[in-house]
Amino acid sequence: MEHPSQERTLVIIKPDGIQRALIGEIIRRYERLGLKLVALKLMVPTEEQVEGHYTLDPNWRRVTGEKTIKGYRDRGLTPPSEDPLEITAKILKGLKKYLTAGPVIAMIWQGAHAVELVRKITGGTEPRGAAVGTIRGDFVPDSYVMSDQDDRAVRNLIHGSGSVEEAEMEIPHWFKPEELTDYKVTHEDILYSKELKGILDE
Repeated sequence: MEHPSQERTLVIIKPDGIQRALIGEIIRRYERLGLKLVALKLMVPTEEQVEGHYTLDPNWRRVTGEKTIKGYRDRGLTPPSEDPLEITAKILKGLKKYLTAGPVIAMIWQGAHAVELVRKITGGTEPRGAAVGTIRGDFVPDSYVMSDQDDRAVRNLIHGSGSVEEAEMEIPHWFKPEELTDYKVTHEDILYSKELKGILDE
């Protein structure tokens, strides 16, 4: 079984994150946790690449549509459609427009429980409800109410893989194997070695 410290996750800083000059702040948050950056590139994705990303999981359209319908009802609102696939077609259209509007930064972060911890630091998908101290909670005022009213995707700065299985599908969609770098950083010994050795001079 692979050690948890080898877990990897995909993070994409979306066009609004770059335009708001938050690249360094976002990277700093993940680095401070002890995660290691193993791949990074600046690019403008195509619509095909964005659609491919969101449909890697064949159940994404149905599950996302159902969650969206439930979200409307939970807020006491009438969903724009009762058909999950019709709803996700609209969501996908907005996401393609959003993510192709300018350059994005795609990254792979590695470290213990990388998927879970990146999502915790990043904050909830809707910035309005994201906890204070998370990236979205600290830097974004957007909400589903505004994005629905403006007929666009919610602007939430970052994409982070939702599960280890998702990360395993998403990483090869954005990176070739040779674009990842295996290397060591000194703090890994402090975080992951069985015993803390070599700190004191003997």
